Amino acid sequence: MPPSDESPADRKRAHPPSMADLEARAHATRVELETQARAAKAQFDAMEERINKRSGRNLFQAIGIGLTLGALFVASLLIWKPLFIAFGGLLVGFTIFELASALRLAGRNVPRIASTVVGLAMLPVAFFWHVEGLWLALLGAVALITIYRLIELVRPSHRTGVRAVVLDLGAGAFVQVYVSFLAGFYLVLTGFDGGEWWTLSALIIVVFTDVGAYATGLRFGRHKLAPVISPGKTWEGFAGSLLVAIALGVLAAVLLLHQPWWVGAVMGLVLALVGTTGDLTESLLKRELGIKDSSSWLPGHGGFLDRLDSILPSAAVAYGFYAVFAHAA
Repeated sequence: MPPSDESPADRKRAHPPSMADLEARAHATRVELETQARAAKAQFDAMEERINKRSGRNLFQAIGIGLTLGALFVASLLIWKPLFIAFGGLLVGFTIFELASALRLAGRNVPRIASTVVGLAMLPVAFFWHVEGLWLALLGAVALITIYRLIELVRPSHRTGVRAVVLDLGAGAFVQVYVSFLAGFYLVLTGFDGGEWWTLSALIIVVFTDVGAYATGLRFGRHKLAPVISPGKTWEGFAGSLLVAIALGVLAAVLLLHQPWWVGAVMGLVLALVGTTGDLTESLLKRELGIKDSSSWLPGHGGFLDRLDSILPSAAVAYGFYAVFAHAA
């Protein structure tokens, strides 16, 4: 038989695949795609598990929550400043409730609802009446919580010894000082004309300093900073946090605050030191209370107090730099 002059394309046109052939090919393609998707998911899950094991938390959830809170923060601060009262109140309210709950688990009778209400009331006072209003609001909040606890003694179920009552009163005052009063300095700062840029700069420095410490410690960490208080922190991570803080401080001073670069460098250094101290203080507090996280309300982060541990004490530092350098300009 002579060789055919029919090309493969001609034969394909002359003999088109049957419906069964098309279905078989489609099924094979679908199976191959599903196999590849499962393999890719397995690789991603394995990578996520390794990252979470090394970091000690769900890193992807933590990043998502952090970006969401950051976007809300910037929007509330720059679009209309009074919105910052509401956003700050949300964070402060949850933090007060967490800390009061942790203290109650440790045996201290701290009223959670009353503490949250009086703590939230301090924020607009700080925003509109500045430092003087914040101090007066603190005195009023501590007085109200003290009276509330003393009134509870009328009920036999709430009566305890004198020492226990004194400790309860001290714990109630501590909640207001540690959370509401310190956070109030950000409201004081934001209430001033142009103060929102100092608030923004300080929070950027503190947040990214924490990120820098975490990333540097995760990659290079070998020597423990405070193994008894916080086993995860390293000297390498601390050094990384200082470098990030100084660099961001310089950028913030030049681009946002219109201050000399060295003011930003000093502010970044001090904020990094204070933020690290606040972080270690909160770790020590949780150790004393016998808890790992203040709550589980923020996936990948723990609780609100776990996120504000370095931010809260940094507020007074940010206000101090504003009071010295912004007024001198």
